[in-house]
Amino acid sequence: MNARKGHLILLLTLILVVACNADDDGGLKKDFYKKSCPQAEKLVRDITWSKAQTDPTLGAKLLRVHYHDCFVQGCDGSILLDPVGTNQSEKNAVPNLTLAGFDVIDDIKTQVEQACPNTVSCADVLSLAARDAVSFPFKKPMWDVLTGRRDGSVSLASNVAGNLPSPFADFSTLAQIFSKKGLNVNDLVVLSGAHTIGVAHCGTFSRRLYNFTGKGDADPSLDAAYAGLLRSQCPNPANPATTVEMDPQSSLSFDSHYFDTVMKNKGLFQSDAALLTNQGAAKVVQQLQSPDAFFPKFAKSVKKMGAIEVLTGTAGEIRRQCRVVNQS
Repeated sequence: MNARKGHLILLLTLILVVACNADDDGGLKKDFYKKSCPQAEKLVRDITWSKAQTDPTLGAKLLRVHYHDCFVQGCDGSILLDPVGTNQSEKNAVPNLTLAGFDVIDDIKTQVEQACPNTVSCADVLSLAARDAVSFPFKKPMWDVLTGRRDGSVSLASNVAGNLPSPFADFSTLAQIFSKKGLNVNDLVVLSGAHTIGVAHCGTFSRRLYNFTGKGDADPSLDAAYAGLLRSQCPNPANPATTVEMDPQSSLSFDSHYFDTVMKNKGLFQSDAALLTNQGAAKVVQQLQSPDAFFPKFAKSVKKMGAIEVLTGTAGEIRRQCRVVNQS
């Protein structure tokens, strides 16, 4: 009797372990479209690489769109929806006004629809294209993208605040937001490494240069010489159209240089500097100063991010166009 009970407990434990492991990826899996649209992933890659060849900033653009999508209602492609009438979509929220690359997603989706109608979701197209755009210089995928996401039909600007991490946030706020999405401190630091590519508008950090405490002062945690350089690029008041590299002299190269700059107190955003205010996070920053350390950890964390609150199975829909929900 005791042996049978022991076997039963062991069996139940194994079932729970398998269930928990399956839930880690939100029901997504590798090669989801292997039978329904076997050319899907190659098609996305080829189109993305063609676009990236003429636009070296595409990796930063699409990775940012993917990130902004996943943190608001999960990775459901809701960031791609246009506003309808007076209803403001996520695109209209202030942090999303400078997003770019939507036209590339539209082009990819159009060609994927021609090959496999009503099969591949916009959410998966975005997830794959973001990976492929970043990977273009390496000519190999930088991380695995599990697929099987379905598209959401709700996109509200009002859902963005409180869900999307802010460049002005302190460490505790960042950690709390990431925790709500099932991401830990390690993921927070690793994913911040995405700031190694792309540019930022002056308004996202100008307070650190001119009026950090409301007394016309600079942020003391920002390297003084770097602050002077930034002031020369971003006069006060900030010109909304002016941008600077997030990772100085390395904004087109996906590498570990970002962590070097943070350790030297040259992180552009307040949220970058905040990583050094927590002992555990600062230790991770220090550990990630080489590509060999950063790349595998980024692959793991971005895969984890790509599974946030996904819609799978019969939930959601497969949008025929990424900017609008399907009409019944």
